[in-house]
Amino acid sequence: MSVTLKIESLTAEAFAPFGTVLDTAGAELRMINGGTTERFHALAMADTEAEGGRTILSLFRGQPREFPYTVDMMERHPLGSQAFFPITHGNWIAVVAPDVDGRPGQPRAFLVPGHIGVQYARNVWHHPLIAVGQPSDFLVMDREGGGINLEEVSYDAAFLIADPAH
Repeated sequence: MSVTLKIESLTAEAFAPFGTVLDTAGAELRMINGGTTERFHALAMADTEAEGGRTILSLFRGQPREFPYTVDMMERHPLGSQAFFPITHGNWIAVVAPDVDGRPGQPRAFLVPGHIGVQYARNVWHHPLIAVGQPSDFLVMDREGGGINLEEVSYDAAFLIADPAH
C-alpha cells in the first residue's frame, strides 16, 4: 500500500527546515560590469569543506518522470550541501524529509517553478531530481572529495506523487 503525497507550493518558510530557496526575488542586487549586468548576490553558500572537500559546479540533465511517480527511497549527503538551479525553465519537484532516528521520515513534495532553485542543506534527506514534462538541465553546486558523502535508504512502503499537471 502506498500513500499519495500532497504537492505543496514552494515557499522559503516551508522549505527552511531542509535548506534554502534560490530565488532572485528579494535577493541582494548589485549592478556590475559598468551597469550592464545585474548580479543577484550570494543566492547560496556552499557547505562542502568537510573532510577536505571542495565545491564543484556540474550540469545535470534530468529526464521527465512518469506520473503517478513512486517515491520509494531517499538520499542524503552528510559532508556537503547540494544546490540545484534549473536553466531550461521547466517546473520540477523537490522531495525532502526530516531525519527520524537516522532514517528519512514522512516526505514532503514541493512543486518548484522553473525559474527557482533550491539548496539542500548538508545531511538533509531528499529524493533524486524529478523533472516534469520535459528533459531539464540544472546547474548543480555540490561537493567533491574524500569521505563517504552519499547515504541511500529505501522506504518500507512507497509514496506516490500524482501528476502535477492535474
